[in-house]
Amino acid sequence: MKADTASPRRSQQRRALGLSTLAFTLCFAVWTIFSIIGVRLKQELGLSDTQLGLLMATPVLTGSVSRLVLGIWTDRFGGRWVFGLLMLTSSACVYLVTFATTYALLLLAALGIGLAGGSFIVGVSYVSAWYERAQQGTALGIFGAGNVGAAITSFVAPSLMVALGWQGTALVYATVLGAMGVAFMVLAGNDPMRAVQAQKRTTLKVQLAPLADLRVWRFSLYYFCTFGSFVALAMWLPLYLMNVYGLGLTAAGMVATLFSVPAALFRILGGVLSDRIGARRVMYWTLGVGAICTFLLSYPPTQYSVSGVHGTLEFSLAVNLPVFILLILVLGFFLSLGMAAVFKHIPVYYPTHVGAVGGVVGMVGGLGGFFLPLTFGMLNDVVGIWQSCFMLMLIIIVAALLWMHLAIRRQERREWATNTRGVDLPELLRSGHFVLDEWHPEDETFWRQRGARIARRNLWISIPNLLLAFAVWSIWSILVVRLPQLGFSYTPNQLFWLAALPSLSGATLRIFYSFMVPIFGGRRWTAISTASLLLPCLWIGVAVQHPNTPYSVMLILALLCGFGGGNFASSMANISFFYPQAQKGTAMGLNAGLGNLGVSVLQLIGPLVIAAGVLGPAAGEPLIARQGAYAGEPVWIQNAAFVWVPLIVIAAIAAWFGMNDIASAKSSFRDQAVIFKRLHNWLMSWLYLGTFGSFIGFAAGFPLLSNMQFPDIDPTRYAFLGPLVGALARPLGGMLADRLGGARVTLWNFALMAVGVMGVLLFLPEHGEGGSFVGFFVMFMVLFVATGIGNGSTYRMVPVIFFNQRRQALGEEHLDEARVQANRESAAVLGFISAIAAYGGFFIPKSYGTATAMTGSVAPALYGFIFFYLSCMALTWWYYARRNAPAPC
Repeated sequence: MKADTASPRRSQQRRALGLSTLAFTLCFAVWTIFSIIGVRLKQELGLSDTQLGLLMATPVLTGSVSRLVLGIWTDRFGGRWVFGLLMLTSSACVYLVTFATTYALLLLAALGIGLAGGSFIVGVSYVSAWYERAQQGTALGIFGAGNVGAAITSFVAPSLMVALGWQGTALVYATVLGAMGVAFMVLAGNDPMRAVQAQKRTTLKVQLAPLADLRVWRFSLYYFCTFGSFVALAMWLPLYLMNVYGLGLTAAGMVATLFSVPAALFRILGGVLSDRIGARRVMYWTLGVGAICTFLLSYPPTQYSVSGVHGTLEFSLAVNLPVFILLILVLGFFLSLGMAAVFKHIPVYYPTHVGAVGGVVGMVGGLGGFFLPLTFGMLNDVVGIWQSCFMLMLIIIVAALLWMHLAIRRQERREWATNTRGVDLPELLRSGHFVLDEWHPEDETFWRQRGARIARRNLWISIPNLLLAFAVWSIWSILVVRLPQLGFSYTPNQLFWLAALPSLSGATLRIFYSFMVPIFGGRRWTAISTASLLLPCLWIGVAVQHPNTPYSVMLILALLCGFGGGNFASSMANISFFYPQAQKGTAMGLNAGLGNLGVSVLQLIGPLVIAAGVLGPAAGEPLIARQGAYAGEPVWIQNAAFVWVPLIVIAAIAAWFGMNDIASAKSSFRDQAVIFKRLHNWLMSWLYLGTFGSFIGFAAGFPLLSNMQFPDIDPTRYAFLGPLVGALARPLGGMLADRLGGARVTLWNFALMAVGVMGVLLFLPEHGEGGSFVGFFVMFMVLFVATGIGNGSTYRMVPVIFFNQRRQALGEEHLDEARVQANRESAAVLGFISAIAAYGGFFIPKSYGTATAMTGSVAPALYGFIFFYLSCMALTWWYYARRNAPAPC
């Protein structure tokens, strides 16, 4: 079917809205299927509470994260096909559940089922395309009512389980959703603007451009407050009511149902009100009433004793059950209105980017529904007050209200009066001061008079931001050594997983971070990515204070530390734009080398701050060590995370106000994606995996490996020295490469690394006896120095290789164009190879754990490292170092 691109008929609009709402209802029902069948799965497969909790939370996480990608696909390919194929994919994953006999297979199916939750943004983009601006709020409110699918699962799934079992229930859900997917593709019409979009295909850069606008992130905070808080409370209320008011499970469930089920109808009302009185006014009411309700709900039962005229007066204040129910229903009502109002904003401000912007907003809101319940539990443990969940919500809602009010007051005269689009907080975004329209570092006069000073300022602000990123990225290398001493009952293999996961997520994020600077600008991205480090630091500081924290939560926190690892790719790409060809090696060596010091600083400062309450009572009480050399002593392990919080805030502000964006450094993802066709991109990825991958892998695994090989030694006293010498050696590697050639330095460096691993093998204990810690330690210091030198020399090779390649391809008469293309490609390559190399931080600690579990010795892993370094030597010699090499450098 085809829709009229000029003016859709009313019947077409109704069909699109009706089919979308029904499809979203079924998707939402599937999204919450584990809340019902999970109980039976736990019984039959013998799952623990932690495993069940992770199984139920996984679809929420993937459903949230996938919304950005699904929104972009909807803008590009149309809602009809994306929605239909999404339902078929989710149906196949539900069908996979019927074959699940292991927990791993269930988790895999849960990841796919989570895509059903991502259908929300597909429907938002599709439905909004059919309606005019004055009707979009109502239409999206009706569509959003599909979240009643959760209530359908609550009522229908238990009866199906009694009749058919959990496998039969999953089969019914899969069949219904699959049939709906087929029906949607057959019956639904193409988006009204689909024909126009097909003729004018937009690049990924254009689709992502609005994400650089602060307004998008303000809308995301609104949705975090409304949808995120709503989902979190729907999950948390039964437990809260049972523990605070002593209700039974049935009664608590009824109250929770009163809170959640009417939300579907209220969301429709929110859409209608947004159309009639304005979404902005609805948001003021939502956040204002939300702040009042959460303030009252956050007040714990308190006993007062007041000295009066006639003696002591005693009284108490508490929110009784009827008042609590009234407040929670009022809160739920306004949160539902706010959910509709948030998405009324998006097609108004971003009519051609509904999918991309709505994807980000929906993703952040969904993540609120994932993270807030986990944080509520942690706050209970730390604060010891059940009402702490509402205290947290009050802080978030007030922050959103203040930001909204400030942004509106500063812009309403300028933007609404002139009917032009602006950006939030324009005093922070004036391009004249922050954007360098002219940047010619190869021009000696320009460089001497102006360029060198600006480049140095950006470099010296970038370094501390990168240092903090590495510190947060490596934080688990210290924590895993201390956790067993404090009563955390994790196996050695589980501890190696915690040490390795930050590198896994950081490496994956680097792939995306590699392309962010040319799209968003180095200044903005540095500030935002540094500020993102606050999330893992604050959450880890809370979680590690309680030995009963589920291992699944620790896994999530380890993955979040990958934010720090991702920063390296964007930081190095950014600095490479500022310096001339002859100075790139030294500049990037300083940025990376001093930034890498974050690992050493963490491993030096971490043991010191956890040994004393240096942050005061606000950081929490210490745990008492139960075993090891410090048995019986207090340990403030949370300080290892909290100590970075004020530094992160200062560094992010310095980046925002002190750094620059380079106008000529802008390029689309398509322009940068040409590197995937370049052979040397992949060759240098292999070589950099051998240098930086070894550096971060050895740094992550050295403390725990030392502790297991030499139990009588406290590795936290010495662990910082390895990353320290490795980081300090990196600028030396860049300088040597500038003088002697990067290929020659890299070749001999890999030979030194192979010898270093042989030395480690020589000093290992056998069957727990013998060995020499001194020799073991010295050989690892040799390895760390070699990784540092190799990091600098390999990074120096990249700009030379790609400049020579572009010069040969374009000829000497197009030398300026060759420099521009080479800078663009080498910046993307530097980020991409750093992403691949960061996986070494995962594989090296994990190989220690796997080799030990399979053979009882770490030696097999070390032999594997030797063969790998020999392969790196062969590649370096053949392609870069020998006479008549294809790409001498």
